[in-house]
Amino acid sequence: IMLFPVLLQAQDPNSDVSRGNEAYRKQEYNKAGSFYHRALQKTPGNPVAAFNYGNTLLRENKPEEAIEQFEASANGGKSKLVKADALYNKGVVYTKQKKLDESIGAYKEALRLNPADTLTRQNLQRALNEKKQQQDQQKKNNKEQPPKKQPNKMNKQQVQQMLNALQEQEKQLQQKMQKS
Repeated sequence: IMLFPVLLQAQDPNSDVSRGNEAYRKQEYNKAGSFYHRALQKTPGNPVAAFNYGNTLLRENKPEEAIEQFEASANGGKSKLVKADALYNKGVVYTKQKKLDESIGAYKEALRLNPADTLTRQNLQRALNEKKQQQDQQKKNNKEQPPKKQPNKMNKQQVQQMLNALQEQEKQLQQKMQKS
């Protein structure tokens, strides 16, 4: 599973996104994240800044925050390819977290937007295979476990007989006590 490491370019070469891209290329992810964050403050909903910020957050091992940025990029962009890339990256994060249903959903959405993307198709297939393996393992584990024994249950008649026997014993004990 590969993350789209491609950084999307902004129109203005002097922009915070461009500076963030340069810092990202130098593997200065914290610095890059600051630039992308600043770009998002200036232009909220900027899909390029959100996408690149998501990549940076992922490099900083912040997967939940990265997912939020990929969602913002997918929801804020007009370009189908940018949306598809953001959804693909979201799928990669979910796969790494073993959230296979979510990753499968993200990959399917990405393929609807970009059906020619073979990498997304391959990752979707891997996620589906992994999910099937998990389900097969669960079935196997369920078969291997012996059924749990039910505690002995007495019917109403048996309970009544035991109660009567206890009452009889108590009566006899009380009679013995009175004789002494």
